[in-house]
Amino acid sequence: MAAKKKRVVLTDPRAIRALAHPARQRIIDELYSGRVLTATECAELAGLTPSATSYHLRALSRWGIIERAEGSPDGRERPWQAPATSLVISSQSTGAGRLASQAMMRSNIDRVMEQFEELPGDDPWDGVSAMNRSRLWLTKAETEQLDKDLMEVVNRYRRGRSAASHPAGTRQVSTLIAIVPTGKPPANGDAE
Repeated sequence: MAAKKKRVVLTDPRAIRALAHPARQRIIDELYSGRVLTATECAELAGLTPSATSYHLRALSRWGIIERAEGSPDGRERPWQAPATSLVISSQSTGAGRLASQAMMRSNIDRVMEQFEELPGDDPWDGVSAMNRSRLWLTKAETEQLDKDLMEVVNRYRRGRSAASHPAGTRQVSTLIAIVPTGKPPANGDAE
């Protein structure tokens, strides 16, 4: 079995739009967490019919977002997998790219909010659930460094762990990191 690529980078607004559907988001979340799922399992996860789910899986596959895994032992159904360990959206330059990226972000934010709502109050891990919102005054260079630092922390905890392989006593934990410049840019341009 070949090693997975580190990242799939999407730049085409049409590929990014392919991500925006909530059912596709659920499937992508599971596949990029390391799971390998059949179309039937994806349908159950997304709450869709198998035929509707097959349509979504083929659309995601067309853009290289997901791929077919090796066949099942009985050969009846070929499962799906992520071709990399992470998915990166890198298209903010066009109007269509910005709209597609924003739709994807909205879907991610909505899913995290659902997860907060689904967590029972008596869950022993409830005390570690958190959402932090901060306002910082940073230069562009400091903002870029903040993004890099945060991703290094996340990757330190992600490394070597997946839905299929993780230490005993662990539990899936969702994170959402957003860095959004607000207000007007400084008068001196980029303000490194």
